[in-house]
Amino acid sequence: MKLSLIVALVGAGWLAAQSPKPSNPLGDAPAVAEAGRLLYNRSCTSCHGPDGGEGARGPALDFAGRRYFRVSEAAIFDVVKNGIAGTAMPASGLPDTDVWGIVAFVRNIRATASDLVVPGDERNGMAVFTGVGGCSKCHMIRGQGGVLGPDLSSIGAQASLNRLRDSLTKQRAIPNGYRPVTVTTLKGEVFRGVARNSDAFSLQLLDESGKLRLFEMSELRSAVFAKESLMPYGFDKTLNKTQFQDLLAMLSRQTRTKVKPTLQGENEVGR
Repeated sequence: MKLSLIVALVGAGWLAAQSPKPSNPLGDAPAVAEAGRLLYNRSCTSCHGPDGGEGARGPALDFAGRRYFRVSEAAIFDVVKNGIAGTAMPASGLPDTDVWGIVAFVRNIRATASDLVVPGDERNGMAVFTGVGGCSKCHMIRGQGGVLGPDLSSIGAQASLNRLRDSLTKQRAIPNGYRPVTVTTLKGEVFRGVARNSDAFSLQLLDESGKLRLFEMSELRSAVFAKESLMPYGFDKTLNKTQFQDLLAMLSRQTRTKVKPTLQGENEVGR
């Protein structure tokens, strides 16, 4: 092959690599994603489930499975528009505008909360978190707050906006390491908190004061595990509309832990 042709091919490849990928001309506003959801439900649910859920012939498209799918706007557009060769995913045959609407919807349900523009006053949201919402009694953000619940310093980068909203409004499953438990020792002492670890021989309890305690099962008269999480829900009803939206916006912007918290007593196991 002639050197000039090699140079031309390499140059063409470099230019292709440097070409910016097309972005959604419709933008990513909530109204665009909602319109895309309606288009998706009319056009895609013969295989995939409604609202991006799992269907009879297609997988779920939401946040939980996003690592298995193309995630850039251009890549999703290509899949919806042209299908995937050699698979059951067909070309949609939809106009480009409709395809871009579906792209906005799919990106919305796959995105973490921090990827989206969530309206609300972050400062007031933190005031709700530490005040009327009572969240900081159990949860910590950047080293400030309680330890009975998960640290939320990175929650905006870890959870979808829908998951955040559901956590505040609906009863949810108990996270691993946070199952409420009440233990009574053979001496009659009673301790309440969450079971961080437990097996047939021992139980590690984080009590209501934030102290970590280790018990041998042989020392206990009983260990009663609750069936429901300590996490309250229905904040969309107990808070006013502005307070709830500001709390949601604040949580969506928590993207990293700046201070590594230390549990009270983690180096001193009490009984």
